[in-house]
Amino acid sequence: MAGNSQRRNRRTSNKKGAQMGSGGQRRKGLEGKGPTPPASARKGHVKNRVANAKARQVAARRPAPRRGGAKGTAELVVGRNPVFEALRDGVPATTLYVQQFIDSDERVREALQLATQRGDINLMEAPRPELDRMTNGLNHQGLVLQVPPYDYAHPEDLAAAAFDNGEEPLIVALDGVTDPRNLGAVVRSVCAFGGHGVVVPERRAAGMTAGAWKTSAGTAARTPVARATNLTRTLEQYQKAGLMVVGLAADGEMELQDVEALDGPVVIVVGSEGKGLSRLVGETCDVRVRIPMPGGAESLNAGVAAGVVLWEAARRRG
Repeated sequence: MAGNSQRRNRRTSNKKGAQMGSGGQRRKGLEGKGPTPPASARKGHVKNRVANAKARQVAARRPAPRRGGAKGTAELVVGRNPVFEALRDGVPATTLYVQQFIDSDERVREALQLATQRGDINLMEAPRPELDRMTNGLNHQGLVLQVPPYDYAHPEDLAAAAFDNGEEPLIVALDGVTDPRNLGAVVRSVCAFGGHGVVVPERRAAGMTAGAWKTSAGTAARTPVARATNLTRTLEQYQKAGLMVVGLAADGEMELQDVEALDGPVVIVVGSEGKGLSRLVGETCDVRVRIPMPGGAESLNAGVAAGVVLWEAARRRG
């Protein structure tokens, strides 16, 4: 009898489903989940990302940002006027090569004077054949200026530096902009309107050349430029860090004045004047925005478009 009772208990204990004495779990399963949480508490919502970004600003400790991005390549500025203008506009330089027995004119004298005043530029005399070899036969007119590789920041540094200073990141990313003068103009606008830096792709895009330095009018010394191996992936990393990604497009679904995200942590993405945003970058943006142009122009170049949006962002933040 005892053996039969034990077998019955084992069979009973192996039964599936709710049993007597379950503690009312089925009743609890029927209970409601309470009121809908606010947007700032719902995972994946725009306001939740913004709230998380602000929380990071006041965190007692945060991991140190990655320092050191890609290195650019050395560059040669060739010709009397270009060399003089580069020295006058503060383009970084390591060496000024001067042709032996050069016929000195006003531009040559002024270039030598500026290089001497800078104090950190080596003056080297070289025979004409050597300068011809260095410049691949370009018309150097006896003056060649060597510009060192630009030291790019890491994209993560730009947002991290803003958060560390208790500020909302304001960053501009360029997609397919190949004219260094446009890059220099964007750097100048970012500096003027309190932005935290510029991101450019590593390939098929303008870099910080002497031309970009000149157009920036000296602001490149105060505004970091970061280089991204993959721009789409970099934008996704910014989104994970709580930044809104706002792309500029002629067919954008919102007008600039209607975008609320500009007063928070934001990345403004500017495409090329001809092609606009690339497909993958456009799909990555949280919102695509158009700039109203009542005058009827079809588009603005990258430097002007970035300046307009940065002004609007600065106005709201101020």
